Amino acid sequence: MLELSLHILDIVENSVRAGAPLVLVTVEEDTASDKYIMEIKDNGSGMTEEVRQKALDPFFTSKKVRRVGLGLPMLAEAAERTGGSFLLESSPGQGTRVRAEFTMGHIDRQPLGKITGTLITLFIGNPETDFVYEHIRNGRVYTLDTREIKKELDGIPINHPEVLDFLRTSIQEGLTEIGADFSKEEF
Repeated sequence: MLELSLHILDIVENSVRAGAPLVLVTVEEDTASDKYIMEIKDNGSGMTEEVRQKALDPFFTSKKVRRVGLGLPMLAEAAERTGGSFLLESSPGQGTRVRAEFTMGHIDRQPLGKITGTLITLFIGNPETDFVYEHIRNGRVYTLDTREIKKELDGIPINHPEVLDFLRTSIQEGLTEIGADFSKEEF
C-alpha cells in the first residue's frame, strides 16, 4: 500500500468485520516533534492474545477470501522503516487498537493520500457503523462524527448521494482549514 489512507481502509474494514458499532480514526501531524501518528480504535469483538500475535505474520489471515494478511505487517514495517513504532492491542470483547507512529519528515514516510475518498467509501459500505475521524495538525483539530451527522439527518441514510456530496466537501474544507497533509484528488 502506497498511502496511509489505504491502510486505514484495510484496518477499519477489519473493525467492521469484527462487529464494531463504533470506529475511531485519528491522524496527528506534529511538525515540532517530527511525529506523524495514525491510530484506529474499535469496540468490536477483539482478538485473543494468540490471534493478536499471529496478526503481524503476513502468512496469517482470518479472512476466508485470501490466504495472506499483509495489511498490519506492511503498516508495521512502514512505520518502523521511518524510525517510528507500531502497536497492536486487543482483547476479546474489548475491541482493538492499532497505532502507527512515523517520523514525519522521513523520506520513506508514506503520504496520507486520499483520505476523503477512504472515508466516503467507508460511509457508503457501512451505513450502520458509526465513525469518528479526528485529524490534528500542530494543535489544530478537525473532527467528523457520524453519530452527530445521523442525528441531524433525521432518518435520511448517511450513504444518500446528496449527503455524501456534502460530507466530501465538508471533509476537504475541514482538512484544508487546519493545513492537513492530504490529497484533494477524488476516487
